[in-house]
Amino acid sequence: MTALFSPLRLRDLDLPNRAWLSPMCQYSAGADGVPTDWHLVHLGARITGGFGLVLTESTAVSPQARISPADVGLWSDEQVAAWQRITGFAHAHGTAIGVQLGHAGRKASTRVPGQGRGSVPPEEGGWTALAPSASAYRGYATPAAASPADLERIVADFAAATERAVHAGFDVVEIHAAHGYLLHQFLSPRANHRTDAYGGSFENRIRLLLQVVDAVRATWPDDRPLLLRLSATDWVNGGWTPEETVELAPRLAERGVDLLDVTTGGLDPDQQIPVGPGYQVPFAHRVRSAVPGLPVSAVGLITDPEQAETVLSDGAADAVLLAREALRDSSWPLRAMARLDPHRLTEIYPWQYGRAVPSPSTVAS
Repeated sequence: MTALFSPLRLRDLDLPNRAWLSPMCQYSAGADGVPTDWHLVHLGARITGGFGLVLTESTAVSPQARISPADVGLWSDEQVAAWQRITGFAHAHGTAIGVQLGHAGRKASTRVPGQGRGSVPPEEGGWTALAPSASAYRGYATPAAASPADLERIVADFAAATERAVHAGFDVVEIHAAHGYLLHQFLSPRANHRTDAYGGSFENRIRLLLQVVDAVRATWPDDRPLLLRLSATDWVNGGWTPEETVELAPRLAERGVDLLDVTTGGLDPDQQIPVGPGYQVPFAHRVRSAVPGLPVSAVGLITDPEQAETVLSDGAADAVLLAREALRDSSWPLRAMARLDPHRLTEIYPWQYGRAVPSPSTVAS
């Protein structure tokens, strides 16, 4: 059996393979944050495309938590009903589906890609962003520094969204603490200039994240896995470091995080990222080696089936997540199995597409 198509069990959830769909914003919701037919078709194509776990795009825990006015959310009953349509489709096809819950922080209220740059002002439907400090991401409006009451509300918003995720039928929740959004902003000294209990020392900078993890884990059913996406480095001097990631990881495991989704960057426009195939995999490997009891996933220019198989068989990660490659090829796992383990293709091909299953003898090497 190949590593890529071996099962993985997280709590009571059995995942049939380790090729997973990474969260990717679609900017296709209305002003009310309700997922649309686009989300059903976009996610549905990957659900039937063989991914072992499908994760939604970053889903805002409140209206103010959205990256843009066109982002989906999970703060209303209307949104719950719309997500139920999508989770129901996933379960009808035997696929696990998870929701990534996030808060954009100082990167909130921004324009949709392709429709300009920078922040959306209040007179155009935008809002004032909240952040650890009144320090703007370059090119964006200056955010307001979150008050203690704001932080209490944010933790409560994560818990409330988690409860709605239960009703919406999700199998997995992932907390978004990466890519320069709010929880990542609190972790990094490049964005967090506070002098209270949430800033300064490592212990203070991780405080809000741990409070969110505790609130979500207390709300999320014990039998369902909790994932957390973390940028392992800011790729810039004076930012969050790989060493701090390794120090934080066991604390997350102790609080009930079942898998760390390891990525990098997004916090500071001065980041210097050596982009190349699998460039983020070593960070996942480092966490996995340092915290043996905590499964990790790897992401970042993983495009080729043999490359993904090597990441897993070498022990660098427990799963791989595909992003842009999954946008290009919604059935990437089917293609990967055709190359790596063609005799098992009928196990994951939708029966409606049975006539397209290639014979093992005809699969190109």
